[in-house]
Amino acid sequence: MITLDNVSYRYRKCMPDALDGITAQVSPGIYLLLGENGAGKTTLLHLIAGLLTPTTGTCDLDGDSLSARRPTVMRRVFFLSDDMDMPFATVNEAVRRHAQFYPTFSVEALQANLSDFGLTGDERLKDLSLGSRHKSLVAYALALGTEVLLLDEPANGLDIDAKKSLRRMIARSMTDDRTIIVSTHTVYDLEALFDGLLLLSHGSMLISRPTWQIAARLGFVTSTTPLPDALYQEPEAGIFRAIVKGDGDDESAVNYSLLYSAVMSDARDRILSIINTDTENNDTDR
Repeated sequence: MITLDNVSYRYRKCMPDALDGITAQVSPGIYLLLGENGAGKTTLLHLIAGLLTPTTGTCDLDGDSLSARRPTVMRRVFFLSDDMDMPFATVNEAVRRHAQFYPTFSVEALQANLSDFGLTGDERLKDLSLGSRHKSLVAYALALGTEVLLLDEPANGLDIDAKKSLRRMIARSMTDDRTIIVSTHTVYDLEALFDGLLLLSHGSMLISRPTWQIAARLGFVTSTTPLPDALYQEPEAGIFRAIVKGDGDDESAVNYSLLYSAVMSDARDRILSIINTDTENNDTDR
């Protein structure tokens, strides 16, 4: 489990905190990380990856400090940024020189991933298009099998069929003890996979909840006319997409894009009060 305890981070003394008092626990599953540009998403991923040290607070993996960067911890974590420049000529060279540091790496998984993308691993990365290079790196990152995998815009540069392949790869790579955090602005590409939501805004964590809990507390509906009891709604192509208060029994699929827009609107306080109110007596453990 990833545990963030009152984590703040400041890049320079004269600057405001990029993250301010973040507290959350992230259990195994696939999590969507949302936030506006500058919200602190990349900073958070760097902290979890052990690439930054919190200015205050702690960031741990099963009680071990991530910022200490001990090899026994670092081999359990991998961060694929959207601009990563791998210092190897090919993916297969990375296997020979880099994968040995990750005991969970699977050659079989890599071959299956590359095959799904129409690649072999022998392609020279510098000669590939942006999309094909990204395919190679995503295929490799997933095959490392780390307990924690951090993906920053993994669908960038991928065509429609490649995005479908990516969804299949992520789904088949999941195990009961694996955590994948996906930071993206294109929610629809992987929407069906998410088990939870982490939503940042201006350096603060507004939502850190499993999907089932959000779905139990809020309803996501469509209507041909405005809904008078909607917490938030917006028109789209002749219909209204709305968020209403859930009854705890009927769970609708979470519309993450609509929820994000709602939280960034004047409806924020009411939406957050419903999502974040602890109701242990009403929520059943999943």
